[in-house]
Amino acid sequence: MNHSEHILVTIKKFAELTGLTEEAIRQYIKKGLWREKIHWRKAPNGRIFINTKAAYSWIEGIGA
Repeated sequence: MNHSEHILVTIKKFAELTGLTEEAIRQYIKKGLWREKIHWRKAPNGRIFINTKAAYSWIEGIGA
C-alpha cells in the first residue's frame, strides 16, 4: 500500500470533506462504530486523526 491510501486528516477537516458534523464523527469513535487503528488514530499529542480511506469505506458500507 502506498501513502496516498492512508491519508490522515483531523476531525474538523474530515467533517468539511464529508458534510458530517464533528460531533457525529466523535460519536462514531465514542460508540465504537469507528475502530482505533482502522478508522482513526491518536497522535502522541492526543490529537485524533481520521484514516480517510477506511472512513469513506465505512460510509459507503464497504469493508471495515
